Amino acid sequence: MSFTSKVYKKFKELYGDEPIIVRSPGRVNLIGEHTDYNNGFVLPAAVNKSVYAGISKRDDDTIVLYAAEFDKHFTANLHALAPSKERWPDYILGVADQLQKQGFILSGFNMVLDGNVPIGAGMSSSAAVECATAKALSELFSLDLSRIAIVKAAQSAEHNFAGVKCGIMDMFASVFGKKGQVIRLDCRSLEYAYFPLDLQGYEIVL
Repeated sequence: MSFTSKVYKKFKELYGDEPIIVRSPGRVNLIGEHTDYNNGFVLPAAVNKSVYAGISKRDDDTIVLYAAEFDKHFTANLHALAPSKERWPDYILGVADQLQKQGFILSGFNMVLDGNVPIGAGMSSSAAVECATAKALSELFSLDLSRIAIVKAAQSAEHNFAGVKCGIMDMFASVFGKKGQVIRLDCRSLEYAYFPLDLQGYEIVL
């Protein structure tokens, strides 16, 4: 069963509603470790492992989350958002918090998260969750966020809610990645260009 089908099935089971489902990939970086948060150049690429988020509106101000990988539920109030002791909800709540601080109007929502980006393996599972959340909220509430706005909202969530002063590379690669391409990104100006990557039988090992 695909992850889209798994998220849909679990969403219907938990909430009995029709979800919007979005996908955000993890990433690998080939050149430029630690230079992204020092405003240097990096050469990342999106990978074929992703986070999937299903979302629907609620009629109140409650946020109800379910993480399939942990088999855990979490509930919060949209107008009283704060970092949690469980940590994993922070990457979702932080994005909602940042969007509200930017003046976007949200209401409560239900969400199911699943995927196959390995946690703690250097493939930016947290950035994939944040970007998926920003895209899902943009679709659900018709916010019309641009790709770069999604990237910046995700980075702000990481800085101000999760407490990690990361660079912008992880989120940028997740949102701007293209199949068969690497991205040369200037993390200072955010100028970027795509270059084809044909490994011809070689593999990247993390």
